[in-house]
Amino acid sequence: MKKDTLREELVKILKEKSLITNVERVLTSGRTSNYYIDAKMTTLDPKGSNLVAKLILEVLKSYDVDAVGGFTLGADPIVSAVAALSAETERPLPAFIVRKEPKKHGERKMIEGPFQKGWKVVVIDDVVTTGGSTLKACQAVEEEGGKVALTLAIVDRLEGGRENLEAKGYKFISLLTKNDLLK
Repeated sequence: MKKDTLREELVKILKEKSLITNVERVLTSGRTSNYYIDAKMTTLDPKGSNLVAKLILEVLKSYDVDAVGGFTLGADPIVSAVAALSAETERPLPAFIVRKEPKKHGERKMIEGPFQKGWKVVVIDDVVTTGGSTLKACQAVEEEGGKVALTLAIVDRLEGGRENLEAKGYKFISLLTKNDLLK
């Protein structure tokens, strides 16, 4: 399937499974909204997961990265699907997950998975509003000696996330924006 067709299919699935309109919801950022994108309903769906991973791998062809990861819970299904699908490419990409807080036992890690110091990584999220979760993941990566080559979201709500990430020096790409879903 061509990239435009994959994108159209993703919009269709997100509208069908993840977009909730005419509701009052409080977002992770603390803001309220009259629409909600429950992206996990798409990223945990077999077809949705596959589409997201294919589109992300297409974007990543232009970047020299060693791994994909992000802040739990939004990134978990996405980075897992990207890692699994990447095994069928010339450039397999391991996945990692950034915890909300360090593990209280064992190695007390903030990052789970085969993350290595010095790696160039992509930090992924499902939906970006202000970019707060993505910024926390970027900070954890850098504190562990990694370099953030790119930040990426499935949907940008166009509420300052891009600007906040870019103000901190991170390149940001979204597969879609709220306008793709609300039109």
